[in-house]
Amino acid sequence: MTQQVALKLAVAEDRHAALQRSPLLANARTREQQSLIGVYYDTGRLALRRAGILLRLRRVGGSWIQTIKRQDDSSGGLTIRPEWQAPYLNHFDFAHVDNAELRDWLQQEKIASRIASVFETNFRRTSWLLEPALGVRILAKLDRGWIASDGRRETLSEIELHLLSGSIDAVFDVALELARNQALPPLLLSKAERGYRLFRNTPPRPERAGEVDIRAVETPLAGFRRIALDCLAHLQSNHSGAILGEDPEYVHQMRVATRRLRAALRMFRPALPPGIEDALVPPLRELMRELGQARDLDVLVDEIVSPVSRAIPDDPRLTDLASAITNRQYAARNAIRHMLRQPAYGRLLLTAGRLLHQAPFVDAPMPDDEANFLIPFADRRLRKLLRRIHELAASARVDYPPTLHELRIAIKRLRYAIEFFGALIPGKSGNVVIKRLAGLQDELGQLNDLASAGNLLMVCAGREQHLREAVTLIGGWHGQRHAALLAAIPEQLDTVRGLKLPKLA
Repeated sequence: MTQQVALKLAVAEDRHAALQRSPLLANARTREQQSLIGVYYDTGRLALRRAGILLRLRRVGGSWIQTIKRQDDSSGGLTIRPEWQAPYLNHFDFAHVDNAELRDWLQQEKIASRIASVFETNFRRTSWLLEPALGVRILAKLDRGWIASDGRRETLSEIELHLLSGSIDAVFDVALELARNQALPPLLLSKAERGYRLFRNTPPRPERAGEVDIRAVETPLAGFRRIALDCLAHLQSNHSGAILGEDPEYVHQMRVATRRLRAALRMFRPALPPGIEDALVPPLRELMRELGQARDLDVLVDEIVSPVSRAIPDDPRLTDLASAITNRQYAARNAIRHMLRQPAYGRLLLTAGRLLHQAPFVDAPMPDDEANFLIPFADRRLRKLLRRIHELAASARVDYPPTLHELRIAIKRLRYAIEFFGALIPGKSGNVVIKRLAGLQDELGQLNDLASAGNLLMVCAGREQHLREAVTLIGGWHGQRHAALLAAIPEQLDTVRGLKLPKLA
């Protein structure tokens, strides 16, 4: 058995030549090219996948190599997992697997007799042996080809940095050097995961944030690491859709992911080592700005303009204004696609990954005082957020929208924080509080959307008089709804003042 440590990076298909001209690769001592065909196997019901096992045959030259991999840990594009290789002699042989439990499982008749091919890969690989520092050896493997299953096919374009000797830091250092002038975001999905999607004919879809399992975590630093890696995975799982797809939900989910990461940085600020916010917050802020511009236009169309257009379908002023907004939407989405193809985006993800895979986040030392364990720390931080919400609710003014906007932001931060610690909240008490916070956030959000819509609509209208008339028409149509939302604010503030935190256990 060997343990594979590798970092996968996406490479745009038209950037292979430029990447190969980078000094690290151009000056490498060893370079090799080969064509590789891989066939992946599983049962009809995907028993191997459900068990976290990968079985592959790969043709190397005139021979076939059998490889078994078992998922151990994967985060931010970096995988750490054991693997077993052996020559393939016209039948699967698992005798060389030195993990008795895994070997016995594979040799079961109900497994071994039902194994069949599920997808295949075919690509050209260019490899370089890199020795960037004393004791560090990294095999860089640039792959270009395709993955196919049952007549369905998608392109493959990636570079993998396989650590042969040295620290994980060295892998990220090499990646960051390669990404100096190239867009090389870490890849969340492996070849196998993409192949299984093709086999199941699962169409891509926007991914939402899931629950973070921090039940076994005892320190704030370890808790932050898990939460931050989850936020990065949430971001990465949507960025391809934001580049290639038309569904605005991809952009929305990327925005949510960046907000969650910003919220985690604030939440854990007292426990974080110096410099991490300086490294991550500025590029996150820039990413949020671009994503926010596109999202604001999407909300403007869906929540503000479209209801009026449906109610008054034949007004040419509304039609022309909608067209002007659509043009801005198109430009905003193109701006996002451009940004996600820039080196800075990949470097942000790589920088975050590097920080989270080194001390003090890995093997975080246990605090000397039990009061500084995760649960007491989380309880203090949640109580501070709640006190802030109570203060803002006490000073909020119906006639001054910025105070309501500030309250909405504070509610959102508390909601994210409770979601982060959801695994530590017994029963359904956490869900009850989250549902209440989400309701308050939605009500205040609708009010904020209406309050900010006027300025954005006027920007879209420009100096065209008939478009400005359309803006006035939209404002008047939403007037009753705006008044109803304002009238409900005092009751909402009472609800906020009565908020209580769920208990952590």
